[in-house]
This record gives sequence, structure tokens and C-alpha cells, in this order.
Amino acid sequence: MRTLLILLIIGSAQFFSAQDILSPNNVKLDSKYIQDESSEVSWSMENAGSKIEIGKVTTEFKKLNKKDLLIRTTVKMKQAPEAWVDSTIVKISNFLPVYHSSFNSMRDMSLRFTKNKVAGYYLDKKTQKKDMIDEATTSSYFDSNSYPALIRFLPLTENYSTEISIFDYNPTAKKGVIKAYIEKVEKSEYNGQKVWVVKSTDDIQDRKAESTYYIDIDSRKILKQEINASGRKMIME
Repeated sequence: MRTLLILLIIGSAQFFSAQDILSPNNVKLDSKYIQDESSEVSWSMENAGSKIEIGKVTTEFKKLNKKDLLIRTTVKMKQAPEAWVDSTIVKISNFLPVYHSSFNSMRDMSLRFTKNKVAGYYLDKKTQKKDMIDEATTSSYFDSNSYPALIRFLPLTENYSTEISIFDYNPTAKKGVIKAYIEKVEKSEYNGQKVWVVKSTDDIQDRKAESTYYIDIDSRKILKQEINASGRKMIME
């Protein structure tokens, strides 16, 4: 009887631990905030108390139909010859990933997500080396490109924190199903508006880069994002 009780306790602990990791299987979104929209922000780097603009970032949300949402991010750096364009298609109801492409001057990547597999390619334009991607997956996850957009639609409350299951592909570093983390949520004000201040990190950068989002409580629009990485501070607003 004692052995059975111990096994039940261990099994229950594993079950609740697995449930704590946020994924498309258990996420609850405030979907009323998910609408067609387009926004442009200035991307600046802070240096000795001054902000120096390094580029512009345009983010578009477009419902392709009743089920699918396109998230397209276009980054125009002042020193780059061409824009970086990332496109992700997810399910509106739970952000289940369907497709992700990323095209810029250094590499092209295309991924398609099915229930148990991620397939596509990665082309390094410098070396012209093309890797075919065919990876089996056994758990539910969000695309690493869409999880920052996901954060604003979560049922945010003060002191909310969670781990998020994400898939990220990188030919030279970690890849596969890893985690992102919402570490802290606070209620505050920004430019006279009530906001959620959300701090997050992820395993892509070994939790060494922290993003802070200032999210309007009423509209759920991101008013400002700060990124602290390796002693550098970047701001998008």
C-alpha cells in the first residue's frame, strides 16, 4: 500500500508539472483582442543615457480565415541593405503553429509544423549550405517567432508567471522544443496609461536576455518593449 501511495504521489507530481508548462494544449487566450492590425515602432539602442535609432519594426496581424492568423514582422535596419521579414501562421484559438518563414540577407528558412514533425529547410547565404529540416516532436509547443506576440493575449494578472513550451531551430546552437519564461507581471502606468509590465526570458539566449513588455491593459497593445542582453539595452516604442 505504501509503495502504491508513493507511485501515485510521484505520478501526480509529474502530471501537474507537465500541466504547468504552457502550450497550445492548455492555453486560454483573451481572443477578443486578436484583430487585424498593423503597427510600426522605432528600434533604438541606449548609449550613455541617449537613444540612437538603429531601425524600424513593422508588425502585422491578419486573419486569413476564421481559424488562421498571419503574423508578419518586417525589420528595416539603417545599416542593412534589405529588410528582414519573418512570417508565422498560427491557429487563432490557441496559437498552434502552422508555418514559419524567415528571409534576410544572411539566411532563408522555411518551416511547416504538423502534429509530430517539423519539416523545411535552412539556407546559409554566406556559405550557400542548405540544411533540410525533418525533426520529430513529441510534445505541444508554440513557434519561437510567435510566442512574443502570444504574451499580450494571455490572461495576465499581477504576479503571474509561467513556463512556455516553444520550438526554435538554429543550425549552430540549441534547437528543438525548449522553453520561454514569463518571470513576473506587475500593474503600472506608462505615459498616463495603465499597463501590464511583463518580464520574460527564454532558452534561445540561455535566459541571458530579458524582455520587458509594457502592455496597455484595456487594448492589449504593446506600447513599449525593452531588451537587456549582454549589458546592452534596446528599446522599441
